[in-house]
Amino acid sequence: MPLDDEQLAAKLVRGLVPGKITLAEYDPAWPERYERRAAELRDVLGDRLRLVEHIGSTSVPGLAAKPIIDIVAGIDDPDDEPAYLPDLEAVGYDVRVREPGHRCLRAGDPHEPVNLHCYAPQDVEVRRYLVFRDRLRASVADRELYEATKRELARREWRDVNYYAEAKRPVIFEILGRAGWQE
Repeated sequence: MPLDDEQLAAKLVRGLVPGKITLAEYDPAWPERYERRAAELRDVLGDRLRLVEHIGSTSVPGLAAKPIIDIVAGIDDPDDEPAYLPDLEAVGYDVRVREPGHRCLRAGDPHEPVNLHCYAPQDVEVRRYLVFRDRLRASVADRELYEATKRELARREWRDVNYYAEAKRPVIFEILGRAGWQE
């Protein structure tokens, strides 16, 4: 089912944010930025952090990306905000998306932005992120296809970045299929 403004408004804490997507050429500093944030998360959350992984385009060497580090964090119950959210807010994270089983937080604006996606470690979304990332790292053809798709979509104005993400879904699932992914 395609996204609509009402669906997005229900989960976006700050509402829709219209704009353009700006892609940057791959930056070898992105993994270092991830490592600093991952170490901070380990320190702040301790054993409540079941996994932490660099995901998204900044995690794929050679791939152009929005210069925002995406991290997935495995939290036993993302819906139990009192169990972890105050500690993340104390180090600068701010909730941007609140939906069942998932929280997306933002930190580091404007110079080193980070999106932190909190899911239960066994959530299908976590596995999908990692399979997709690993496929892009391993396949030049799929990496080129994905980058070309992103560049084409970045030419448009978007009512919200989530519509851009949704527009990439067909090519994402095509690439996941080549990686052996099955829903």
